[in-house]
Amino acid sequence: MTILAARTTTRKNGIGTPPFAALGFWRLLVLLAAFGLFVLLLIGRLATLALFESTRAYGATNTDYVPDRGDIVDRNGVPLARSIYGYAIWVKPDQLLGDKKELANQLAAIFPDTSAAEFYGKLTADKPGYLRKRALPEQVRQVHDLGEIAIEFPREATRLYPQHDMAAHVLGFVNRDGNGAMGMERVMNEHLRNPGKRSKPLNLALDVRVQAALESELLSGMRSNGAKGAAGIVLDVQTGEVVAMATLPSFNPNRPSFANIPDLGETIVDGRYPISRQTNNVTNRVYELGSTFKPLTVAAALDAGTVRDLSIRYDATRPIEIGGFKIRDTHPSGRWLNTPEALIHSSNIVTAQIADNLGAARMDAMLRTMHFNGRPDIELAEKAMPIYPKKWGRLTNMTVGFGHSIAVTPLHLASGYAAMVNGGIYRPATMFKTNPNAKLPGKRVFTAATSARMRQLMRMIVVDGTGRKADALGYRVGGKTGSAEKPGVGGYSRNLVVATFAAAFPMDNPRYVVLAMLDEPKGTAEASFQRTAGYTAAPVVQKTITRIGPLLGIIPDMKRDVDVSELMPLLWKAKGE
Repeated sequence: MTILAARTTTRKNGIGTPPFAALGFWRLLVLLAAFGLFVLLLIGRLATLALFESTRAYGATNTDYVPDRGDIVDRNGVPLARSIYGYAIWVKPDQLLGDKKELANQLAAIFPDTSAAEFYGKLTADKPGYLRKRALPEQVRQVHDLGEIAIEFPREATRLYPQHDMAAHVLGFVNRDGNGAMGMERVMNEHLRNPGKRSKPLNLALDVRVQAALESELLSGMRSNGAKGAAGIVLDVQTGEVVAMATLPSFNPNRPSFANIPDLGETIVDGRYPISRQTNNVTNRVYELGSTFKPLTVAAALDAGTVRDLSIRYDATRPIEIGGFKIRDTHPSGRWLNTPEALIHSSNIVTAQIADNLGAARMDAMLRTMHFNGRPDIELAEKAMPIYPKKWGRLTNMTVGFGHSIAVTPLHLASGYAAMVNGGIYRPATMFKTNPNAKLPGKRVFTAATSARMRQLMRMIVVDGTGRKADALGYRVGGKTGSAEKPGVGGYSRNLVVATFAAAFPMDNPRYVVLAMLDEPKGTAEASFQRTAGYTAAPVVQKTITRIGPLLGIIPDMKRDVDVSELMPLLWKAKGE
């Protein structure tokens, strides 16, 4: 009894526990520890999914992953290309349980832009694949509600071009492996894929406002003139920055294989456009740009001193016969012309004589200094090699003087015009926004005096010559028309021309070069049934400058203009014509 009483007292005082209670206590601790570890593992997995799984994307083989990419923005920070995460729809055909034809019809009802036959082909394929590379959440819900366990909805990193087809040829697109396929996506591929570098967006020189205006006016001009294509560029004459660059017809880099402008007379198969739409015609196609070369020839002659007196006249009363060929004027003046009149009336005959006096060696040297003999100076990879004369005979030199026997890209011409009006300094074009305080590379091509004289002469072409329809009031536009017949089998075609207007503004203090080119304009009623650049391309430039001037900080001023008073007496009309 004494021992039993002692045990009872021990329990009441809380000293000690029975052996079976101690075992339960430790079991509870182990259970709690295991549960805590499970919770930690679950939280860790959820964190992993949140941080890393969203960046995974099924590739074409469902084994590779499309990496995240840095953003591309315009000079003002407006997004041009971004990586976002969305849904794809993936199917494993061998695991489908329902009727495949019925399922194909149901999918076609959810995605009206894809036929039931195309879906059926994917549902009966030998291997898994995409039913849809991108899908909206509502579409994903509708497909999910179909109840097919063989259909999956992976979250993928995908490239989005929020401006759709704007600047498509500059931006390019990303292929299925997540690499840039063309444009700046291709050039800056490693930079955009590098996690350490993509923290900051890639700043381009483009201004989306200017780009939109250029594309809008090019498209309007192309349609109103029945042209099969158009191209244009806006270039900063001091820095070489490409503020806008466009080729039409364009494509949508969000769906690079499919047509987005179906009313251009092209043959479109299964909604897919000709691959030629992806060609950047500003940098990757060459043209004989015709009379737009004439100011460059005159500038070289002024620099060389072979044109010392602008009042000296040249015989333009009849064609020049040389080497079995005849050099003619499209609109013969039937009289002797001085240099300003030759530019105003766009005389091939007089320009050929000026080029002949200049000589082949000096003409060749001038063009080489501006890299007209090589691919255009710009970061893009899509760059065409010019057709440059291998031998500079006398006839070749004369025809090059007015833009024949040589074919270059529109970017070559725009960079040449920038050098001609900016004080004489050639600078490579660039797609990147430059630092205002940076020292930019450059090479002198023309003297400052020659550049000043050319600004006067080019302003006169717009005021009194073939470029009248490019005169945007208050912006002091200067420029030159070029209507080059396209070469073909058996010679040049009189009915097929490339119409180009290259301009700069404001000519009293040039800031920008604007070039517009129309490929094969038809000569419609809107252009007075003319195919030439003065009626087709020049109005495009006039409308573009009117729209972009205020955006670029250039306010129209009707009270200012280039002083050409010393040249006016040289024009025949001042003598009573």
